[in-house]
Amino acid sequence: MTLTFPTPQEIQSLSPEELASKLNGIPGTLGSKLGIQITHATPGRILATMPVEGNRQPAGRLHGGASIALAEELASVGSWLNLDVSTQVAVGVDINATHIRGVTAGEVTAEATLTYRGRTTLVWNIVLRDERGKETCLARCTCQVIRR
Repeated sequence: MTLTFPTPQEIQSLSPEELASKLNGIPGTLGSKLGIQITHATPGRILATMPVEGNRQPAGRLHGGASIALAEELASVGSWLNLDVSTQVAVGVDINATHIRGVTAGEVTAEATLTYRGRTTLVWNIVLRDERGKETCLARCTCQVIRR
């Protein structure tokens, strides 16, 4: 199944929460498998949650790869909200992350903020927090705009 991405008119007219609901639950995607739920979406800011359960490393903590996948998912979706998706798509070309604190239960929340929007490049800062609001991971993701 492919994503029927919101039109530019929907992006402008829907509330951030309504827009977020249109971006969730795409079967067969990594975001769906990880349990990522986008809760707020605008072209400059994306919020989401992801459960720790099912996304742990063997030591019982949230897997760093799952944190990075969450960060890139938000940067990619956020980038698409800034494009004409009938002719363009954004793909992650660089990501880095610093894991600050381990998480063993509950869920993490993530906030992605657009920090640079160029013609062919978008850069996002992403902060993951545990249920106490403590930072667990800081990431930066660069997406490149390519023609479909």
